[in-house]
Amino acid sequence: MKRSRTITWNDPMEGAKEAMKMDGIAYLQAMSDHKLPLPPLLYTLDFSVSQIEAGNVVFEFTPQEFHYNPIGTVHGGVITAILDSAMGCSVHSLLPAGKGYTTLELKVNFLKAITIKTGKLKTLGKVINLGGRTALIEAQLLDENNAVYAHAVSTCLILKF
Repeated sequence: MKRSRTITWNDPMEGAKEAMKMDGIAYLQAMSDHKLPLPPLLYTLDFSVSQIEAGNVVFEFTPQEFHYNPIGTVHGGVITAILDSAMGCSVHSLLPAGKGYTTLELKVNFLKAITIKTGKLKTLGKVINLGGRTALIEAQLLDENNAVYAHAVSTCLILKF
């Protein structure tokens, strides 16, 4: 049986321009409060941000069929995307206005298969170290019982806009 899904979003550059003027945590909070447009990726993969603190950001999603790979489990790229998003935003939450970041390196350990039966998952991003040019971050993907489904570590480059 065929299924379909329609996605709409705002121009992502509207919010990106504001990112250059605001400190990271204020920018993330403005998006969370719907004062600035969310990135299209959140609509595409149906992720949401549930918590923003300095150095820690939590993303959530509920696995859906459109997340599936050819063998009927959530694709590793979807899992990687939510882990990378939580880690990047955790770094951004500590940056002053005029600074941004990009992922230099990313390592993911997939620990358990995820299906729609898994239920709601949350990704806890946490900055381990923020230096002048790089940051080290980690994230875990957890179910509602705090069982770990994936773990990631990333290095980000700090950029000047």
